Amino acid sequence: MVTVCKHTKFEGMKTFAQNILLFLALPSFLMAQDPVIQTGEVLQCEKVFSASRDELVALWKKNKVSRYMVPVRYDVDVYEILYTSRYPNGNVVSTSGLLFVPVMPEKARRPLLMFNHGTQIRHERKVGMRAEQAICMGFAADGYVVAMPDYFGIGKGEGIHIYQHAESEAQANIDMIRALRKLEDSLHLRLNEQLFISGYSQGGHAAMATHKFIEECYAEEFKVTASAPMSGAYDMTGVQSRVMFEEYSHPAYLPYLLSGYNEVYRLFSDIRRIFKSPYDTLVKHFYDGKTRFDEINKRLPSVPAQMIHDDLVEQFRSNPNFSFLQVLRQNDVYDWRPQSPMMLCYCQADEQVDYRNSLVAYKAMKAKGSRHVYLTHAGKKFNHFKCALYSVLYTKFFFDSFRKGRKYGSRGPIVKRMILGVAKAFAD
Repeated sequence: MVTVCKHTKFEGMKTFAQNILLFLALPSFLMAQDPVIQTGEVLQCEKVFSASRDELVALWKKNKVSRYMVPVRYDVDVYEILYTSRYPNGNVVSTSGLLFVPVMPEKARRPLLMFNHGTQIRHERKVGMRAEQAICMGFAADGYVVAMPDYFGIGKGEGIHIYQHAESEAQANIDMIRALRKLEDSLHLRLNEQLFISGYSQGGHAAMATHKFIEECYAEEFKVTASAPMSGAYDMTGVQSRVMFEEYSHPAYLPYLLSGYNEVYRLFSDIRRIFKSPYDTLVKHFYDGKTRFDEINKRLPSVPAQMIHDDLVEQFRSNPNFSFLQVLRQNDVYDWRPQSPMMLCYCQADEQVDYRNSLVAYKAMKAKGSRHVYLTHAGKKFNHFKCALYSVLYTKFFFDSFRKGRKYGSRGPIVKRMILGVAKAFAD
């Protein structure tokens, strides 16, 4: 993928009235200074949850999480942020995300971690201490300020979610960082110069896209300390595309991808043109932002390509200039040279994201001369869900090493890695 540092243009969904409402929602001082709506502006910031250190200790105990491996040092406040970002059609829209802030001594300086969540299909996003929000809590309880953008079309933001779209994933991250800089004083964030980027599954793709866009388009504005993409589909045109033609646990990903890309690239005038009956009518009904993935998967063929018209499948297989293949190629995020350190985590038995995505990315980056790209096999027999638990620990060890002064990072303390190795052996 060659990063083009400009925005994709297409006929937008936002109405004139929606643009006016967004404009009026912006702070009056901004409108007085500049009539052009800016990205990275804070529209709303509200505390929505708090967890005391004692509550987190109890949660760790309940879930058998070692406080030696993941220390609990601070209370954590959680804020919901609404900010402006640029949708792929060029319009400025409202975008949401969560911010996890450790309650620390006033003079303490804290690193910022951008944590990108995995695939979500339902627009609703609750706040609590489960799943990836618990991961963010874990980092925050040890002194990281953690931001988790919703991307577009999820949470309380506007637009349609464009699944696995590198530019919009990166844009949501970049504009959230800009918004947090404006909140630094009012929320007493006291950020230091360290910026970490991570995420799992789709979040792995988003993390790599964000690191890539920052270095290639925003290097004068941001400096990435290190990133750790985990189990992401970085090679969309190669490794990950193979799942279309074989038995796959999550066939619902393919219509989700096609619908989002059609919104940006206008591949077809009618999305139903892509799918065979009855999927041409079912797809629009399923992807309503309310239906769960498991419900959709049950209604689709286990070989995803079987729901696509045969002529389109043949074009994908044989025509290198086929439009869908070209836009997939634009969203490959592996073939570049990271300047800042990066660790790639994966699991060989991952049934949702082929582990070879990480191997392809590592090989390509090393071939281009990247000196500080590391590859970490988080487990031989772990499925996609269990792989996340171990990958996050390796990621934390990696990021912690920078906080302790390692310029290019390390895999972490040998004792902790040995303990994790024993735990993996029993888990396997």
